[in-house]
Amino acid sequence: MVGPQVRILGRSSARAPVTEFFARDGPMEEREFFDEKDEVVPAEIYCPKCRETQEYPIRWRRRTRKASLPPRADERDRARFAKARNYRVRIDDKLRCKNPRCGKTIEISTLQTVVFD
Repeated sequence: MVGPQVRILGRSSARAPVTEFFARDGPMEEREFFDEKDEVVPAEIYCPKCRETQEYPIRWRRRTRKASLPPRADERDRARFAKARNYRVRIDDKLRCKNPRCGKTIEISTLQTVVFD
């Protein structure tokens, strides 16, 4: 049976304007407010098995607020952008102990997941 799907997918004389396909529906995503850069910050982590504290490199993703909004932003986006702050998100959740006799996987629970600058 030939139904409305054939008219939408097939060649019909009444096509939607091209701008409808590229129109944004809803607010902007948070990633559009920030520039992202990965960085490594050392931290002292305690291993519960071998009971040693050592310095480990922890990977973070720094999100820095852009200088200005894209021109397609509406009033809600402008309000959200005004409240936006720079912050870091921890990427690593687990580490391997540096002690060669231990080697246990350590879950990083002592560090915050998100840190505001």
